[in-house]
Amino acid sequence: MKLLKLIPDTPKIDFTGKRVIAFAFSVLLVLGSLGLFFGKGLNLGIDFLGGIQIEIQTEGPADISAIRSTVGGLDLGDVSIQEFGETDNVLIRIQEQAGGEESVQAAIEKVKAALGDTVKEYRRTESVGPTVGAELQEAALWAVVSAVGAILIYIWFRFEWQFGVAAVIALTHDVITTIGLFSLLQLDFNLATIAALLTIAGYSINDTVVVFDRVRENMRKYKKMELAELFNLSVNQTLSRTLITSVTTMLALVALGVFGGEVLRGFSIALIWGVLIGTYSSIALAVPVLLYMNPDRGEEEDSETNGAEAQA
Repeated sequence: MKLLKLIPDTPKIDFTGKRVIAFAFSVLLVLGSLGLFFGKGLNLGIDFLGGIQIEIQTEGPADISAIRSTVGGLDLGDVSIQEFGETDNVLIRIQEQAGGEESVQAAIEKVKAALGDTVKEYRRTESVGPTVGAELQEAALWAVVSAVGAILIYIWFRFEWQFGVAAVIALTHDVITTIGLFSLLQLDFNLATIAALLTIAGYSINDTVVVFDRVRENMRKYKKMELAELFNLSVNQTLSRTLITSVTTMLALVALGVFGGEVLRGFSIALIWGVLIGTYSSIALAVPVLLYMNPDRGEEEDSETNGAEAQA
């Protein structure tokens, strides 16, 4: 019985020939993401802003305007009220309170007393001081920058500096567009999102390394083949593995997004987007960028294998 093949063993797609289209698309994505980030900003979570966050479940659909009026009249400073997934789930955010932990607990009790019987369940209550929030912002930034730097060094030592630069360009593209997605959808940007960004970095570079391994192998094997043709061959040889891995990962992430609840929603969306954009950048961005850097083909081998045999 023949196995079902959705992708031929070695397709013949001209990725490098269409690199200008891919570059233009990526530039638009990055510029759009940066525009959203600087224009619209991120919906920073309590982890970074500091303050109090209370998630409640009401009896029946929540009356957002009534809750906003009730909590807003408690003289607790800036208050944000929004639906959180289901119509009976509400997220209440209150600015940080002066006076330390006692003031925070007093504010929480004040909110609970004011809402009274309208609340069926208090699902979670969190508080983060402004100093801790600022420290977490700095730590998150350093975590992402350190990860990208470590990946650059790893690729440099494993391959060559040209491969490292191409990988970091693709990786930076993935991270920026993910941040742009969060800005566009105004999803809660918190520590879980930073974890998702680091996961995306690892997944994306794994895909890129697989393709780069085949590129390096073919560069040493086919000395007379044009680089554009050789890169196309390498990407097409690994395309089946790359796409199948991405599809199976997506199945798990979609299940996590559907059944994981509202708390994991942002994390799931970030990873789903990261898998999509990471697969795209590994195939259509990292290798075509390498074409402009003229990497060394390595030492000559005894094999007289030529490009015609590669296409057989």
